[in-house]
Amino acid sequence: MSPTEGQVQEVQTAVAETAATTTQKLDMAIMDQLLKPEVQQSLTELVNNLPKITEMVNTLTQAYDLVKTVANDRVFIDDLKHGFEEFVKPIQDKAKGIAVAAIEANDRAEAENAPTIGVFGLLKMLKDPQMQKTLRFTQAFLDVLAEKKR
Repeated sequence: MSPTEGQVQEVQTAVAETAATTTQKLDMAIMDQLLKPEVQQSLTELVNNLPKITEMVNTLTQAYDLVKTVANDRVFIDDLKHGFEEFVKPIQDKAKGIAVAAIEANDRAEAENAPTIGVFGLLKMLKDPQMQKTLRFTQAFLDVLAEKKR
């Protein structure tokens, strides 16, 4: 059973009336908002600052375009990656060397046949230039920490 032309007409009229009522209510709500002094003041400030806002949007658009271009430039990305690797490689190699030396020193120190260090062995170690350098560094480091604490 299909609706008659009259029923369709009634539904269309009801929808149109509902839409009109909703539009009127929205218009009234907007007008109520626009009549508030704080909203009027905000709109005035917004209008006064439109040139600055436009300039900011243009600058942001240019920055976005630049970042987008750079992000899609494979040559630039490869050059940046290569430069970063050249900077990090020496540091990485030195860190690996220090780690290997620390592991080896730990293994030697924990070995069962490691000699016991006595008073005379300690005095002999104090003459070692590397030990002197380490002790000077330690003393300087502790002095700096003490100065920072004051």
